[in-house]
Amino acid sequence: MSVATASNTASTKPPVITDQQKKQYQEEGYCILERVIPPEQLEMLRNECQHFIDVINAEMDAEGVKVKGINHRDKRYFIARRHKDSQNLRSFLFSDLMAEVVRATVGPEAYLFVDQFVVKMAEVGMKFAWHQDSGYVGHPHPEYLSAWVAMDDMTEENGTIYVLPYSRAGVRETVKHVKEEGTNDMIGYHGDDPGIPVIVPAGTIVCFSSNTFHRSGANTTKKPRRSYLCQYSPKPILTKDGTRPWCDAVPFLKDGRNIFTWPAAQ
Repeated sequence: MSVATASNTASTKPPVITDQQKKQYQEEGYCILERVIPPEQLEMLRNECQHFIDVINAEMDAEGVKVKGINHRDKRYFIARRHKDSQNLRSFLFSDLMAEVVRATVGPEAYLFVDQFVVKMAEVGMKFAWHQDSGYVGHPHPEYLSAWVAMDDMTEENGTIYVLPYSRAGVRETVKHVKEEGTNDMIGYHGDDPGIPVIVPAGTIVCFSSNTFHRSGANTTKKPRRSYLCQYSPKPILTKDGTRPWCDAVPFLKDGRNIFTWPAAQ
């Protein structure tokens, strides 16, 4: 099995995606930017993650449930769109660092589509089935970037993601997904290719297309495995009838410039 690894060289400059990395992203659907998040930003993301785990646990308690959507209490969490409640998260999502990443992958015009924490809890963190992120939208839309932030060192033991390059998947368009009973996962690949495990240190950003198949294993370690998924589209992604945004559509880049503003009242 081949393994995607990152070197131990720390980056002290804003990330620059090389021509080779950009080519890999375009041709195979993913590339890896190692250790590009400064330690203070990484710690901020971890703190925000724990805060919102506490919030969603309280929501489940109030409803008397242990499963809410694809969140499973004390097993795995998908906590989305919390940038609306956190200036700290907005400071990361619309930073110069993310502007450079998005500019190099999405292009000169971009919108924040979704942000979400993805957490597999210690020893019981569940696997996540093969899917394309676009498979969860369910109708035609522009291809978008998923920037997957490793908030912990990622290993096969703690449930890192596995990617399936376009050349191995045999497809680079969105395919029909089916819902798996019991987990509510959407599944779009049914082959036997195990994919490439992404083994990277904390602070790494893995960029992959919304049409890139990926999955993740269970967390069998004694610590949580935390990541933050930041998704950006070249145009607003609308509902099927085209009347409103399907999720978020926060303007970020215009003609390559960061134009993000946030109303003072929010």
